[in-house]
Amino acid sequence: MTRTLRVIGIGPGGVRQVTLEAVDAMQGVDAFFVLDKGAASSPLRDIRRQMCDEHIGPGRYRFVEIADPPRDRDPVDYDAEVRRWHDARSEAIEGALLAELSDSGVGAILVWGDPSLYDSTLRITDAIVERGRVALDVEVVAGVTSASALTAAHRILANRIGEPIHITTGRRLASTPAGADTNQIVMLDADCTFLRTAGPDDHIWWGAYLGTPDEIVLSGTVGEIGETIRATRTEARERHGWIMDIYLLRTP
Repeated sequence: MTRTLRVIGIGPGGVRQVTLEAVDAMQGVDAFFVLDKGAASSPLRDIRRQMCDEHIGPGRYRFVEIADPPRDRDPVDYDAEVRRWHDARSEAIEGALLAELSDSGVGAILVWGDPSLYDSTLRITDAIVERGRVALDVEVVAGVTSASALTAAHRILANRIGEPIHITTGRRLASTPAGADTNQIVMLDADCTFLRTAGPDDHIWWGAYLGTPDEIVLSGTVGEIGETIRATRTEARERHGWIMDIYLLRTP
């Protein structure tokens, strides 16, 4: 018998950003698996529960919380540490699949945004399948990306006519290849790297908690609004206990 694991994109956080396809995939799931990062992740678990209450019904689903393995946030070898962390996560999820699902059971992981864009879940499920300890059929449901939610919130296009779009992270922003910096969509930038790497006349469109009642959007040149974004981000993270944000950076 083969277990099924559905990797379901749920958008940047708004309950109504969940697609009809994702709602269909959430039905008939025996257990939703959630990596538990302690008190810091409690608001994110609550949002997932709100989505399940809305689209499945209160009391009609089951959550299985898995202790998230520890991770060094400032390692000497970043890539090696992330690979080690992913391996530990895959072992933890595999153990939960074996313990919490029947041989023909259906599990699901609700992934922020889209599973293909800067998320590790599919690497982890690939590792589980490759080890072969559990017969597993992985199904993937696309989600609304934070990038598309950002451009919708600002009512803008991601690029000007005929120009490319470069998607990167704050960690990689400083090493953007020449010619790829015209329109940059930047994710995972807790340090507001644009303040050090962008020019003061570069335009930035920033958003956090996109599609939720707590949505914040700011835009302007880096010189005009960069420090405001940093201060707003810091205050919002302290107030909510978490933040997911993204921005588009464009050269003149």
